[in-house]
Amino acid sequence: MPDRFFGGLDFGSSGARISIINFEKELKYSNSVPYEYGFKNPNSWTNSCEKLLENVPLGIKKNIVNLAISGTSGTLTACNFNGDPIGEAIPYYQACNENKILIESITFGEDHLQTPYSSLAKALKLIDKFGTNILLRHQSDWITGWFLKDWTYGEEGNNLKLGWDLIKESWPTSYLNTSWIKCFPLITKSGKILGQIDSELAKKFKLNEKLLLISGTTDSNAAFLAAGLDKEEGLTVLGTTIVVKKINKTPIKEKGITTHRVFDNWICGGSSNAGCGILSKFFSDLEIKELSRQINTSKTTSLNLLPLNSTGERFPVNNPFLEPILEPRPVSDALYLHALLEGLAKIELKGWEKLYELTGSLPERIVTVGGGSKNPQWRAIRENIINIPIVSRNKTTSFGTALIAIDAKK
Repeated sequence: MPDRFFGGLDFGSSGARISIINFEKELKYSNSVPYEYGFKNPNSWTNSCEKLLENVPLGIKKNIVNLAISGTSGTLTACNFNGDPIGEAIPYYQACNENKILIESITFGEDHLQTPYSSLAKALKLIDKFGTNILLRHQSDWITGWFLKDWTYGEEGNNLKLGWDLIKESWPTSYLNTSWIKCFPLITKSGKILGQIDSELAKKFKLNEKLLLISGTTDSNAAFLAAGLDKEEGLTVLGTTIVVKKINKTPIKEKGITTHRVFDNWICGGSSNAGCGILSKFFSDLEIKELSRQINTSKTTSLNLLPLNSTGERFPVNNPFLEPILEPRPVSDALYLHALLEGLAKIELKGWEKLYELTGSLPERIVTVGGGSKNPQWRAIRENIINIPIVSRNKTTSFGTALIAIDAKK
């Protein structure tokens, strides 16, 4: 009898990755591709799917039994009832200030929704633009729908920023008599079996025709699963943006904070608009590697940069008008990189301080994943500034998504 395989697809800010594991949770195949048309274009997401699926060895993809998908939290797209995207998606980092008064009136006591970065703010902007005869879906939910050719569902964690209440397992009562509630998905729990892959799609890519699509999660939750954290550990994801997360006994509702339920744990944290994305504006990957070797991590720079990717911040402060500070730029490229890495480490520190303020505890150790976790100089800078031991783990986000596919339930 051939091996059964479990797949995880993850969609980030710059591209997509696939991981395929066996029942023993051993990685059997992995690959990644950049987006062809840019992050905001949903056609980039399906194009990436196609490229990844085409390259999976036939002996593996014919035996994938379950597939789960994760994507960026808070990236929302409008589509018609056939799932065809209408215009570009609104990305997680974009603030939508147009319906501030309406949002405050329907989200009393729900501080985490009263931010221009919420999916609710994005949804109302899309409804203003396209009307209510549309579907509104987050990135991973829309891609899951593409595999099923059924865009009915939305996974609970992906829809918290839209207003889904994990404890009550319902939308706010203030939504129920609106004309736009019909645009929202039918919510399912992460790990739930949604249905069988569309037969034409299975045939096109030579996939198992009985492959089941599993309700996925957000990219940062998938990273949390991949890292295999203990309860005393915290997680930092150093990707295009910085994400910090820790396990807490109870959920937290506050601007800039998300609380997810992952395998019966409450995971709270926040996502900055700053991260590795700013480094790529100034240096190539090879330059970052070479310049990092020139950094003396036992010393600090006299520069105090705020290296946001663009105007606006979600966490550790919630300020859509906060401006980056990227100057002065010294003559030495190594010194400038050092200052940028220090600035990012200070943002991470403030993130952990914010979580301490809300939860009353700090992690005993920080586990780091993502592209930035591979930089030993940055790790040393972070340890000096945050003063908590840091370790790196090399499991990818899509590996964490594949773990969801293994534990699927009806």
